[in-house]
Amino acid sequence: MQQLHDEHAGALWGYCLRLTGHDRPRAEDLLQETLLRAWRSSRLLDESRGSVRSWLFTVARNLAIDEWRTKRGRTELTVAEPPEPDGSQGARDHTDQLLLSWVVADAIARLSEDHRAVLLRCYYRGMSVADAARDLDIPEGTVKSRTHYALRALRLALEEMGVTA
Repeated sequence: MQQLHDEHAGALWGYCLRLTGHDRPRAEDLLQETLLRAWRSSRLLDESRGSVRSWLFTVARNLAIDEWRTKRGRTELTVAEPPEPDGSQGARDHTDQLLLSWVVADAIARLSEDHRAVLLRCYYRGMSVADAARDLDIPEGTVKSRTHYALRALRLALEEMGVTA
């Protein structure tokens, strides 16, 4: 375990920081849980079976996703103030954007088909109300009202998931 820690802890720490939006306490918990699972599964950590670092990064990523899926992880994620990436990184980290897009996609999936259809056309495809009405074969006023109620339903779904604006 000491050798495993010496070889991989630094890289794993940086990865955990990126996964948590540079939230140091959460990154420490994630790192500790990953190393604990490595200790419990030490028989699996044989280089002949694959890269140990890859296994560690996969476990950390899965733990971060599991946390995100739980209520605890959702209450910490806000749409209004996403964590700012550390300025010392060369490339911008897109983990927060990816997790947020998963949350929004999950919330959109909870909407009715009619509401989802108008939101996807008007907001994601950039169609005008007239174009969306023609595409859906419904009146323009219906597109407007469905969009209004779809946005309210989306806000409610996000609130139920623990996301605050």
